[in-house]
Amino acid sequence: MSPQEALGHRETGVASHYSEHFLFFPGKTATGEKLWPWTRAAAHKTLPIPCMIRVINLENGRSTKVRVNDRGPFVRGRVLDVTTPVAKELGFHHQGLTKVGIQLLSVGDGRYRIR
Repeated sequence: MSPQEALGHRETGVASHYSEHFLFFPGKTATGEKLWPWTRAAAHKTLPIPCMIRVINLENGRSTKVRVNDRGPFVRGRVLDVTTPVAKELGFHHQGLTKVGIQLLSVGDGRYRIR
């Protein structure tokens, strides 16, 4: 999805959270950044990376802003993967899955950011 196509993008679907199997050896995201257990990040299949989104847990009303810097989820029927800190903030860490609403806030970082 191009940055211009992404502006104003809204979507609903099922979100999951990343596994915690990388405590001592961090994984890397699609942007090449290290993924530590305390990292607040998300993965989406088509949104431009990096970008900022608002995620709303439609089951409990909690919401947060999160930076998309990875690709995924690669499980059919899911629209977003979030890291454990984000899942905890949204209140679905122990559940594993929840229905979410996604709203794109901006594309890019720093001086290359568009809204």
